[in-house]
Amino acid sequence: MIAETIHTPATIDRAIGQALRGLREDRGLNARQLAQAAAVSTAMISRIENGQVSPSIATLNALSVALEVPLISLFRETATHRADFTHVKQGEGLKSTRIADSHSHEFTHLAYHKRRELKFDAHSVTLKPQDAKPPVYIGHGVVFIYAIEGEAEYLYGKRSIHLSAGDSLSFDAEVVHGFSRILTNPFRFLSIQAEAQR
Repeated sequence: MIAETIHTPATIDRAIGQALRGLREDRGLNARQLAQAAAVSTAMISRIENGQVSPSIATLNALSVALEVPLISLFRETATHRADFTHVKQGEGLKSTRIADSHSHEFTHLAYHKRRELKFDAHSVTLKPQDAKPPVYIGHGVVFIYAIEGEAEYLYGKRSIHLSAGDSLSFDAEVVHGFSRILTNPFRFLSIQAEAQR
């Protein structure tokens, strides 16, 4: 068991090969297409993916540029012996209240993960009609909203979107967004956001 967790040059080469193959296939590229984009030989792609060679940093960098991923992504399979996970039982989670001017709402933290290249969090949120308008946001990454109960109007840029229980919405967070009207008491939804770490 101990030997399996030690990163020898051979195991690192195999892990880089697995990561490269996965990234290439995720993008729908064959080995020849990737080789052309990275200015390396198709044979080299095959040898790397099969763990038969220790590629230079220059080669790995060319591959990461061609795949449009950070260089560290090619090393993702070398760090699979340790990972965090969160299991929140029904009704649990860290309960919080957000106050923005005279508006307030309740939410529960369900998950939070931060890695070198990614931040991910999830919340269960309950909104109630108030005289004060809910806050609007602008940020980075991608947001996913799933309506659990009730109805509300969501503002995304200049577009107003009606949400009912069972509806979902996903969008780039760089545009101004937020709830404009809460139509039922309460309106509950799941909010998930993921963004690249800068």
